[in-house]
Amino acid sequence: MNQYVVTSQEVKEALENGKPVVALESTIISHGMPYPKNVETALRVEEIIRENGAIPATIGIIGGVLKAGLTKEEIDYMGKAPDVAKVSRRDIPYIVSMKKDGATTVASTMIIADMAGIKIFATGGIGGVHRGAETTMDISADLEELAATDVAVVCAGAKSILDIGLTLEYLETKGVPVFGYGTKELPAFYTRKSGFPVDYRIDTPEEMASVLKTKWSLGLHGGALIANPIPENYSMDEAFITKVIEDAVVEANEKGIKGKETTPFLLAKIKEITGGDSLESNIQLVFNNAEVAAKVAVAYSKL
Repeated sequence: MNQYVVTSQEVKEALENGKPVVALESTIISHGMPYPKNVETALRVEEIIRENGAIPATIGIIGGVLKAGLTKEEIDYMGKAPDVAKVSRRDIPYIVSMKKDGATTVASTMIIADMAGIKIFATGGIGGVHRGAETTMDISADLEELAATDVAVVCAGAKSILDIGLTLEYLETKGVPVFGYGTKELPAFYTRKSGFPVDYRIDTPEEMASVLKTKWSLGLHGGALIANPIPENYSMDEAFITKVIEDAVVEANEKGIKGKETTPFLLAKIKEITGGDSLESNIQLVFNNAEVAAKVAVAYSKL
């Protein structure tokens, strides 16, 4: 499968020499925020990973080529190209075969990272079980990928537009461990609290690296979720954001918005109602996750 993956020279050398590498998604660039804020954010995330001792590998698909380690020019291209597809597992064969451009989601970033040999991945938040999934069966491909692919995902928990309780139940069924980085409670993206406990609390990068090494050395395939709360000073009021989300969900239902259109609609609505505060929170939590991921990758590379 690696014949389809092109790693940058820097990432290739790092992997060959056992140096720490952190994978990054590209959906946040092409679909997460407007240009040039998206590109500025992506480049700053890469800087944070370097500052903490690891090599960044932003992942994307350009001209049908799976790329692990985009150049600055490629990141800029992904940030302003008008027709970059949002690519999950099911979309990869078509996008590659038709030589199209694709921005990778959590699921597809995990797949390409695994092909390249990268074990640690930093993102914003994961997808999950959507509200009302007991009738719609709307469950993110991210969860299936976490069950199948040997990559650890550092995130700020599940987006609070989801059914967090059912998301955790699904992960438990699939055997995916959920670790709280410095917390016993799963963070809910914009806020540090959700009311739901994680499986285990981890307090240092060394502890986290040791658990991951043990998991994969035992032959227990699949990923791990490392839930890292948004920094306190950027955390939004839990009651306020919950009300905003509930109102947005009602509006989405009234307008008949379903499937993959649901999340972009809800996030746009939240940004509109919060006056942009949610976008700044989103950016800061990604920075925070990049720092933790780099530290875990450094610790993992020493084992």
